[in-house]
Amino acid sequence: MAERSRAGRRAGAPTGARRYPRTARVNHLLQEIIATELERLGADDSRLALVTVMAVEVDGDLSHAKVWLNALSDEAALALAEDRVRLQAAIAGQVRLKRTPLLSFAADPAVATGARIEEIIRRIGPLPAERDDDGG
Repeated sequence: MAERSRAGRRAGAPTGARRYPRTARVNHLLQEIIATELERLGADDSRLALVTVMAVEVDGDLSHAKVWLNALSDEAALALAEDRVRLQAAIAGQVRLKRTPLLSFAADPAVATGARIEEIIRRIGPLPAERDDDGG
């Protein structure tokens, strides 16, 4: 039986790959593929021109993937629905998985939250120390 090191892995087992979970690796890979494909599709379809992939989250069984986008207008949602099969085909052609995850698209709430926080900060104005530095 192979000895185990302090980290709990077998002696001689490859490092790195086990520390980075499979779903996280798939998330990153799908994000790259979808972003590249959306860039290509955006060249022909103006509805997708300003759509940016913020993140991808796959289920544990890799059957579904939620694609988080910077914004999702009605027109962009329609375009994505039309091109979903093409995006899944691109994934199937570039990634070796048992099955290609079914894609769903949603606007990333973090983008709206960040914009809201910036607006609140703008309304508050500069901090007292910043006002003193400006000569006020």
